[in-house]
Amino acid sequence: MRTKTHIIFDMDGTLVDSSELLANTINYVRKKIGLPALDGETLIRALNDTSLNPAQFYYETEQFEPVHEKYFQEYYLANHHRESKLYEGVERLLEQLSANRSLSVATNAYDVSARPLLKALGIDGYFDYLLCGDQVSRPKPHPQMLEEIINAYGVGKEAFVMVGDGERDLQAAQNAGITGVLVQWGFSDHKTDAVQSAEALLKLLEGTS
Repeated sequence: MRTKTHIIFDMDGTLVDSSELLANTINYVRKKIGLPALDGETLIRALNDTSLNPAQFYYETEQFEPVHEKYFQEYYLANHHRESKLYEGVERLLEQLSANRSLSVATNAYDVSARPLLKALGIDGYFDYLLCGDQVSRPKPHPQMLEEIINAYGVGKEAFVMVGDGERDLQAAQNAGITGVLVQWGFSDHKTDAVQSAEALLKLLEGTS
């Protein structure tokens, strides 16, 4: 992994523990549109379930609608600084890697949500690029997001690795033709090998594990 000079991170469940924030935000939207609250663990577990239609699961409609986004941002932007935190060791991980690596974020979250969250947590300055789900026509697991970041740097795919907590991240990496690494501390419980801590991820990426 020492040859991987460009690291693309997922955000929610990888860098940021936003489980409380996302569960509360989704339930806020549900309340606003007349649906009962769902258990927070159920909501978070569904985030990385690629078999689900998220709009159907969360809001009982075939696709997300402007009213969902309106209420989502209403709660999210008012509470993101109180109901989210970095996973243990993430800030040190970014600090160490940024000394000799180029770092970016590819998240299916919308730009209006992701950018202020990373800023509120004090890590936005580590990243060259932040590409969000509403800035591409096809978000992860489609490779478009990763391909745009790769093209922006202008270096070969062999220099890149995608780090995420879900199957969408791994599939996006495979579809883009780059290496993918799964972490275990986020929203998923992987049955396959996954990196267990930020410290272990740092050792893996630096080739010292």
